[in-house]
Amino acid sequence: MANYCRKRLLQINKTRSQTTDKLTIKSILLMNQQAKLTRRRFITLSVLGAGGMLLLSRCANPPLSQWRILTEQESNLLDALAEQIIPADEWPGGRDAGVTNFIDQQLAGPYVRFQDTYRKGILAIQETCKAKFQKRFEELPWEEQTRFLESMEAGKMEGENWGKGFDRQFFRLIRDHSMQGFYGSPRHGGNKNNVSYRMMKLDYPVIIGQNRYNS
Repeated sequence: MANYCRKRLLQINKTRSQTTDKLTIKSILLMNQQAKLTRRRFITLSVLGAGGMLLLSRCANPPLSQWRILTEQESNLLDALAEQIIPADEWPGGRDAGVTNFIDQQLAGPYVRFQDTYRKGILAIQETCKAKFQKRFEELPWEEQTRFLESMEAGKMEGENWGKGFDRQFFRLIRDHSMQGFYGSPRHGGNKNNVSYRMMKLDYPVIIGQNRYNS
């Protein structure tokens, strides 16, 4: 009876061992298959997630502005003002010569003290145009823009924004900075493509004693 029980136990253990081996192999194969699927799914989700993050980041963060101090609307106004002060003829005017870029660059550096004046002046111009014409300055016809600036230069602007001679003050500031941007060195942000130097038939860079000028 003891021998029979011993043999029976050996048979059960052998059968259990074979079953366990089969289950183990099957489990390993299944785990490997699942691992492959998991890795593939992980890579797929990662790629999709990365793409989604890039898309979201582009939507959430619009392209950086080219301006240092000015807003896009402020730059549009200054373009129109610079073009009025230095209009294009056979040569580019203030807009295409990069006068606005010059002003923006200088306001972030040597002309930082004029930032508040520019903010106040730009706001005054746009509020006056909105009240009087229901348009922004840059949307006005050329002749209307000219008359507007003539009133500023003469100190004839009306309204609380222009008190204490601010109309004349801001006009002179815009005029002077436009001239500097047009005729100054391109390294300061204006005079794009050396337009004023070429217009005056000057060599660039100007090196005293070495430059030759066309008569």
